[in-house]
Amino acid sequence: MMRNYVLTTLLSTVVAVGMIGIAQAEVNVVTWGGAYAVSQQKAYGDTWKGEKINWINYNGGLGEIRTQVESGAVTWDVVDVLPDQVRTGCDEGLFEPLDRSMFVPAPDGTPMDKDTMNKAPNNCVAPNIFWSYLAFYEEGTFKGEQPSTIADFFDVEKFPGKRGIHTWPNALIEMALLADGVPIDKIYEVMSTGEGIDRAFAKLDQIKDHAVFWSAGSKPIELVKSGETSMALAYNGRVGAAVLNEGEKLVPIWDGQVVEEQWWVVLKGSPNAEAAKKFLVHATAPQQQAAQAKWINYGPMRKSALDLIKANEPWHHSGVNIMPYMPTREEVLPRSIFADPAWWADYGGEISERYTSWMSQ
Repeated sequence: MMRNYVLTTLLSTVVAVGMIGIAQAEVNVVTWGGAYAVSQQKAYGDTWKGEKINWINYNGGLGEIRTQVESGAVTWDVVDVLPDQVRTGCDEGLFEPLDRSMFVPAPDGTPMDKDTMNKAPNNCVAPNIFWSYLAFYEEGTFKGEQPSTIADFFDVEKFPGKRGIHTWPNALIEMALLADGVPIDKIYEVMSTGEGIDRAFAKLDQIKDHAVFWSAGSKPIELVKSGETSMALAYNGRVGAAVLNEGEKLVPIWDGQVVEEQWWVVLKGSPNAEAAKKFLVHATAPQQQAAQAKWINYGPMRKSALDLIKANEPWHHSGVNIMPYMPTREEVLPRSIFADPAWWADYGGEISERYTSWMSQ
């Protein structure tokens, strides 16, 4: 009886340890939910042959990440992080450094870090996507000449109607200065002066009495479709999804779009760090980066992924061309602003306070 008890206990222990091992082999990937998360699951998760992926949604920020890392109780492995938080988090030691040599090169052998459209800010990051803020309207809203520039968005006399704008200043400050005639390569230089910020807010004053503010990403489409606004600013992915998936007659204005970046990281102390890194090697490979664009019109960071899409149109899962809706295609880049996360990290708090005050005036 004692022998049987010992054997049973040993067997139970082995099984328990094995189950712990299985649990540890799962990778918790944290992202933003909605159609964006679905595109990641289809492009990266469904094509992944390794460990089980648990998809978790969050609302951004470093709060939960700090709590997990500083307490030593890390449960998240891979996280989709905004550019300013990527820089702050790496500086604070919240993310694992990533060996750049482990990533898949481009088909022509170009290393990953030289195959991206922007330079990695540190060695904690792996490339993810580009998205943008842009202006748009619905076909039939205006008679005669149609709006085509960011300056048109600010011109309520030439193109009457309300304007839908978001409740934070990012992208709006840049757009206002470009609309006021500042060259793209001088925008952040001008923004770094008090006079430049005054100039941006003076431009915003031109639409202040016509502004309808939104904070939820779905709202701009509703504002324009209902006629409450004649134009609005929105996330390019929202506008693209409405056109590509729902057949809406929305017209994006690519001039003056503000392009934002997002990165992948692995949390410091991740319980499944090695599996997490293998997953990132897979998710950042050109084929997988391109595959995400089958489901959402966000631009892959890797040049070779964009080349793959262009060479194989129609690429979107619905059977239509996706490139006309991509924020990083060559045709729109000359009049696109690439957001400067370092500038917003330095000045964002002060500008946000002034913008909040401006909204309430």
